Amino acid sequence: MKTRRRSRTLLSLSLNFLALFFAITAFVSTYWCVGTQRVPKPKCSKLRTHQCIDYGVNETDPNKVVYSWETGDDRFLFRQFHTGIWISCEENIHDESERCRSFIDLAPPSEKGMLWLSLVSELLYILLLMVGFSLMCIELIHASNIIDGLKLNAFAAVFTVLSGLLGMVAHVMYTQVFQVTVSLGPPDWRPYNWDYGWSFCVAWASFTCCMGASVTTLNTYTKTVIEFRHKRKTFEQSLREEHAREAYGYFRDHSLHSISKSLDVYSSQSLKSGRRTPLPADSLDFADFSTSLGEEQC
Repeated sequence: MKTRRRSRTLLSLSLNFLALFFAITAFVSTYWCVGTQRVPKPKCSKLRTHQCIDYGVNETDPNKVVYSWETGDDRFLFRQFHTGIWISCEENIHDESERCRSFIDLAPPSEKGMLWLSLVSELLYILLLMVGFSLMCIELIHASNIIDGLKLNAFAAVFTVLSGLLGMVAHVMYTQVFQVTVSLGPPDWRPYNWDYGWSFCVAWASFTCCMGASVTTLNTYTKTVIEFRHKRKTFEQSLREEHAREAYGYFRDHSLHSISKSLDVYSSQSLKSGRRTPLPADSLDFADFSTSLGEEQC
């Protein structure tokens, strides 16, 4: 029983650790959503001669007009961007660096409240995962005490389930805020096309591991309780049977002792009176004596 319980606890602890690791990784990363942004090409200069637009000014002959025949998407650059819960970063078209901005500032005013709620839920999700992980570690240390282990297991299951629910709510709310920001965000930030990044997948993998840990922890708790009750019921039943055997032996010995004592008294009275009254053998029915004595004792 202890070996199976310890194995299930180790499985829950491993899943909880993976959920905590994935949650922290997704929270600090900036690849929840990735895509491209369409921005106008900059003006050509001496330092920049490609990926730019010449607006018709000839440096050798200012009176000569040069026309640009680029139309449609040829007049734009497509730069990569990636966004996390906190920060959104995009490529800088003037050099190879990145420009990062706070995603909270990019969100529309109507969605900032939901974004803050998503951030708080994400932090609580990580905090409750830490509490559940700590309780599972303490449970492993106190594995010899079944009662304390059951209490710790129950609290760990509750905290893990609550953290999973908060994580799911946080992920869904962030997804909704990002979709609204794509439509109503600043014009210079709006994506041309986008998709979910690896951080988003890691966040949902964390939620999956969290739910797996909670189910395993609840399963460990219920199985331990059922096994404990079954063993207690078996012990009580064997104890009742042992008491019944002892009581039966006691009453049987006491009844035989009472019968022999009655015969001794009868014999002594007969000797004192000088008469020997034969006692028929068929009248000595020990079963009747046992029954009558049992009724008197009751």
